[in-house]
Amino acid sequence: MAAAIAARLFPGRIYVASAGVRRGSADPFAVAVMEEKGLDIRAHRPHTFEDLEDMNFDLVITLAPEAHHRALELTRYYAVDVEYWPTADPSATAGSREQILASYRNVRDGLEKRIKERLGWTPPVSA
Repeated sequence: MAAAIAARLFPGRIYVASAGVRRGSADPFAVAVMEEKGLDIRAHRPHTFEDLEDMNFDLVITLAPEAHHRALELTRYYAVDVEYWPTADPSATAGSREQILASYRNVRDGLEKRIKERLGWTPPVSA
C-alpha cells in the first residue's frame, strides 16, 4: 500500500520500490481499500529485498520489526537512511469483513499521512 500511495503522491519525482521479508500474493483486503482511493494494486505481488534490482536508495522505510532488521543488514555498507514506522498488521485483525476493512483503512490512511509528512508533499496548485 505504501509504495502505491507514494508513487501517486510523487509521480515521476521519486523512485519507489516495495519489498519485504516474504514473497506472497495480493491481499484482497488491501486491494479493496486501495481501490476506494482509485489505486489498483491487484497486479502487485509481495517480494523480498533480495528481489530488488539494486540498492540505490536514499531512504528505506520499514513497517515491521523483521523487515527493519533485514533492511539494516542489507544496507549496512550503503549510504542510505533506514527508518522504522511501526505499523499494525491489518491481516491479523479478526472480526467481520467491515471490521477487517476498517483495520486496513486505518493502515492505509496512516501511511498516507506519514508519507506526506516525511517526504514533504504539497497539494498541486490548480490553475
